[in-house]
Amino acid sequence: MPTLRKELWFGFSLMAILVAGAAYMLLSAPVITNGHLGLLMLGLVVVAIMLGFPTAFTLMGMGMLFAFFAYHSGRQTIGGATTQTLDLMVQRAYSVMYSDVLIAVPLFVFMGYLVERANLIEKLFKSLHLSLARVPGSLGVATLVTCAIFATATGIVGAVVTLMGLLAMPAMLRAGYSVQLSAGAITAGGCLGIMIPPSVLLIVYGATAGVSVVQLYAGAFFPGVMLAGLYILYFIVVAKLKPQWAPPLTAEQRIVPLPAPLERVGATGERRALPVLMTALKGKRNHDVPTGYLLRQLFIALMPALLFLVVAVWSYQTATRVVPVVTYTGLQQIGAVAYESDAPSVGGLQEPPTSGVQEPPVEGGLSEPPGAAAVAEPPVPGSTKPGTPAKPAPGAGATTQPAPAGYWIGLAVGAVAMAAYYLLLSFARLEIFKMLLSSFFPLLIMIMAVLGSIVFGLATPTEAAAMGALGGFVLAAAYRQLNLKMVQESVFLTAKTTAMVCWLFVGSAIFSAAFALLGGQALVETWVLGMDLTTTEFLILSQVIIFVLGWPLEWTEIIVIFMPIFIPLLDNFGVDPLFFGLLVALNLQTAFLSPPVAMSAFYLKGVAPKHVTLNQIFAGMMPFMGIQVVAIILLYNFPAIGMWLPSVLYK
Repeated sequence: MPTLRKELWFGFSLMAILVAGAAYMLLSAPVITNGHLGLLMLGLVVVAIMLGFPTAFTLMGMGMLFAFFAYHSGRQTIGGATTQTLDLMVQRAYSVMYSDVLIAVPLFVFMGYLVERANLIEKLFKSLHLSLARVPGSLGVATLVTCAIFATATGIVGAVVTLMGLLAMPAMLRAGYSVQLSAGAITAGGCLGIMIPPSVLLIVYGATAGVSVVQLYAGAFFPGVMLAGLYILYFIVVAKLKPQWAPPLTAEQRIVPLPAPLERVGATGERRALPVLMTALKGKRNHDVPTGYLLRQLFIALMPALLFLVVAVWSYQTATRVVPVVTYTGLQQIGAVAYESDAPSVGGLQEPPTSGVQEPPVEGGLSEPPGAAAVAEPPVPGSTKPGTPAKPAPGAGATTQPAPAGYWIGLAVGAVAMAAYYLLLSFARLEIFKMLLSSFFPLLIMIMAVLGSIVFGLATPTEAAAMGALGGFVLAAAYRQLNLKMVQESVFLTAKTTAMVCWLFVGSAIFSAAFALLGGQALVETWVLGMDLTTTEFLILSQVIIFVLGWPLEWTEIIVIFMPIFIPLLDNFGVDPLFFGLLVALNLQTAFLSPPVAMSAFYLKGVAPKHVTLNQIFAGMMPFMGIQVVAIILLYNFPAIGMWLPSVLYK
């Protein structure tokens, strides 16, 4: 007799608990109200999704069915209730599709699919693991960094985990790495795109909770970097304490092959690059290597110094620039302007009409104080009358000022760092730098351009997403991967993903409306407020519920179904929806790392070597899920990690 798998037993057990809880709630209630039917609808939706029914259409169908019950219970006729239910569906669908925020979803998804198909990840992983060769657990650290960068560019967990499973998993196993540690690094690193902007999850949460996506991106940046840093720190510590789990690379594995022209001029992996290149440019010492080739290599070697020079000059101009400030002396009339030529002909603040409030009579009323007793404006040297611009003091009209001491200290530190860099710049490191130039920096520039334009207010998320999609086209063309088939696949997958997200929103809107009509939201609020929870207890309760829901449900389902229930409660406990969204985003990564329904584990199992079992992958994921809990605790205890940047930029 065939036996069910453990994850199926878990799923059926969870469904049985939900059904039993709903039945107990209905049977124990003295009077079954519409609110109880709303909670029953919520439980039935979760069970239906776990049974495999499409989430969007399950939400839509349940919402319409229970909305009909809600309207009909108000003594409406069947025809009237049907009409109101259909009207509700049309209105909710229209309100969702009218949202400007959702336009960014297909553009960011399209950018991700284009970058994924540009085959950057192989070069990126190779260059990073060679550049980090001396770091303990270098292959794992390179895997996590590659996952963070690639997940940021794509935001598609399944794509990142699958590609890194094909590329990094065999390399780590060949190097003698532990199966559990390797699997944990790939699955955890692949989920970083959920948190680090530009994240589709943050767009969906912003549209659901009515929070600015721009502020969510700014707030999620440092928590995402913190989480990636905790992953890397854990891997380095484990590699240092347990070297048998993550052996260091051998000397043969760290060898970087050099181009033949450089070998002809005497280049070896350990020789310093600058002296050899400059010597080779002199006369016959180039060994028939074209001068243009040597100049290109020299230019690449000098690029950090040139960049340092440009930054130093720009910083000097910024530090020494004086912004002219025009000051005025004397009392100014409200609404008046300094110069008559600047006064507008119409508009602005006008004199009050004479028919309005008049001066009080002098006899027996308040009167103007005598002019002689008035407080006089102290004389200002060089000023003719009050209200005119003061003449600048000698030297006050200067447009530059001396650079502060901090600039010179920073310049000295940068110069020392540049000198150390060139003293250590061997030909092997030069080749690694060239590999990074062709893989890491283009992707990093595109990501920072998209995020920077959003965070600094230069573009809306939709406009930045459009520029990111264009950047994906440019990268694919630069790496000669842009062709009609690739574009067709990217467009098809983008349309498929976007349709899923938009239908989820439509289903969620109808479901939320039906839940509110039945009074389910009011019942939940009464129950939560009746528990007399503190803010900390409420946040712990909500995050535990989200953590448990992450086992059977995807993050999209949790956002669109349960966030409309939690968001109205935030005002009662004084919780900022932006801060709550950051906690939820960190927490929802457990939806991909928590067994037995951990999608990233199944993505990796599909491409891992046959001897790698699902239990080994689950065991490797556990420490990283614990790190996520630590990150949530750190963010809660130190909210400035997430709230500092939005407060600086937008408050």
